[in-house]
Amino acid sequence: MPRIHGAAASPFVRKVRVAMAEKNLPYELVPVFPFGVSAEFLKMSPLGKIPVYEEDGFTLPDSSCILAYLERAHPQPALLPADPKLAARALFLEEYADTRLVETLGPVFFERVVKARFLKQEPDAKRIEETLAKTPAVLDWVESQLGDGPVVGGRFSIADIALASPFVNWMYGGERVDAARWPKLASFIERTWSRPSFKALIEEEKAQMGV
Repeated sequence: MPRIHGAAASPFVRKVRVAMAEKNLPYELVPVFPFGVSAEFLKMSPLGKIPVYEEDGFTLPDSSCILAYLERAHPQPALLPADPKLAARALFLEEYADTRLVETLGPVFFERVVKARFLKQEPDAKRIEETLAKTPAVLDWVESQLGDGPVVGGRFSIADIALASPFVNWMYGGERVDAARWPKLASFIERTWSRPSFKALIEEEKAQMGV
């Protein structure tokens, strides 16, 4: 059985787990806290990041690479559009989510949850304030990319998974999208989180973190 090495609350680990659930693929989650990882883990993930996919001696780090592998190894149901232009758009939105969106939303979760609960350190209030000040511009752009259904081509895809995952962490950090200001984004999040693949993981994570 495949193994996913990583922490359940990571937006990148969640991204892979949602994809696995959508493709009905069983797996084992091997907990790895992404700080001070072991030398053994670094052999699988030389950048020291989570998640890592492992199966029958084959290991692959990086959530985007893992999703690309899963799409080739288990093509149905497809999570990447067949149309080249739509596929390219989905991949860019995945990249945007993994970089700009995580960079913008992630610090709130790190300061209020990771530092406060797990590292037993005082949250950096200034960092939180500065991050929240930058957030509206990012949410404005995401709002501009959304419609009334799946993000790309009218079908649930990698883009939906990648964009929705960081907002779970933002929610754990005590923040919510203002539906009055970003109605399409708020609707997208509610709709995507209600899918069984997302809903089950969010419930599991909430129970683990006591939120």
